[in-house]
Amino acid sequence: DGDGVIGNIYSTGLALQALVATSQFYAPREWDCAQAFSAVSSHDYQLPMAMAQVLPALLGKSYLDVATLDCTAVVSPSSGTARVRVPPTVGTMLLSSPPPAAPITVHYTITNELQGTRFTFTTSVKVLAGSTLLKVLQAAREEEPNIFSFQTEQTSWGPMVVSIHGLAANAQDRTYWKFLSSGDALQQGVGTYKPWDGEHVQAVFSTY
Repeated sequence: DGDGVIGNIYSTGLALQALVATSQFYAPREWDCAQAFSAVSSHDYQLPMAMAQVLPALLGKSYLDVATLDCTAVVSPSSGTARVRVPPTVGTMLLSSPPPAAPITVHYTITNELQGTRFTFTTSVKVLAGSTLLKVLQAAREEEPNIFSFQTEQTSWGPMVVSIHGLAANAQDRTYWKFLSSGDALQQGVGTYKPWDGEHVQAVFSTY
């Protein structure tokens, strides 16, 4: 992409690892390495899996370097009891509570034009600023459980929505629930994406 992202923000770390590991086997391509590294270094990664893929690339390494890692040079045994000094400012920060988050309104639509009984339902819910999209789905379900019911499965990348309004994704049919904002697919999952006030998020039953 023009912003340095290769695939999406989560796949970029793994792609950079591959490019670093195989750079001697391919001719230079027209891609901006600095732009790609800037994209991953400026993103606020929260999922351990995403961090595990991007950190080696930021260090100029790949998973292949694990085979030659000298652990004795990296980790040395410590003697005695380890002590951690906490700066005074940290104690003050822990005691002071952040200001309460203001409520925001998020518009949420579910659509199925692919199979079975077609439907489109829209609602608007209020959640606290900084809430994840998963909180929006939960708020919609609490208000109208017969319409906005959903199910998730836990993955190493966080919760994945596998069913909405009783319509489940199916690997054999190559169907899934795709989340969009302003017509563009979201680059984060429901457990990490944080909608903004007035945003319209769509869940569209799709095929790949």
